[in-house]
Amino acid sequence: MASPLSSLSSNSSSLLHHTFTGSSKVPIHFPNKTARFLVFAQKKAKKTRKIILKEDVADVGKQGELLDVKAGFYRNYLLPMGMAQLVTPQILKEMKIEEERIEAEKRRVKEEAQQLALIFETVGAFKVKRKGGKGKQIFGSVTAQDLVDIIKAQLQREVDKRIVDLPEIRETGEYVAELKLHPEVTARVKLNVYAN
Repeated sequence: MASPLSSLSSNSSSLLHHTFTGSSKVPIHFPNKTARFLVFAQKKAKKTRKIILKEDVADVGKQGELLDVKAGFYRNYLLPMGMAQLVTPQILKEMKIEEERIEAEKRRVKEEAQQLALIFETVGAFKVKRKGGKGKQIFGSVTAQDLVDIIKAQLQREVDKRIVDLPEIRETGEYVAELKLHPEVTARVKLNVYAN
């Protein structure tokens, strides 16, 4: 005759075997009804995070750029180093406001450059005096700095000589110089060079 302990151990082992090998979608009921356990699969964590870079990161992106990066890269490198933060609706709203402000500033700068170009082009020709030599020759040449000084004297406008594109001028005559006031705005200025 089998002992009650041996029959209990064989029943419990078959119960455990059934519990862990059975279908995981069906709740498991134990015969003593003292405890019920439900086993569910754990959801996988998100593998990427939407972030904004606080500074330039080599091989990743530039400051202010929105990126999707792996969660571990963000958690273990970017976040501890203070290089990035998670994107929130508030941050997106602030970025949109800043972007609109920058666009408005760009439009304002371009409009000022267009107005300045109109002023330069309606002035007519700037007159440049040089000591004359034989025929049409002049001593020395007319430089970008000479044009900047003339504009400052006649129009009271400061112009950087690096934006002046001037042909080589070594004789008297009429020339055209270009002033690159903005990446999209170029003013054409006439120069009358004459010998005194």
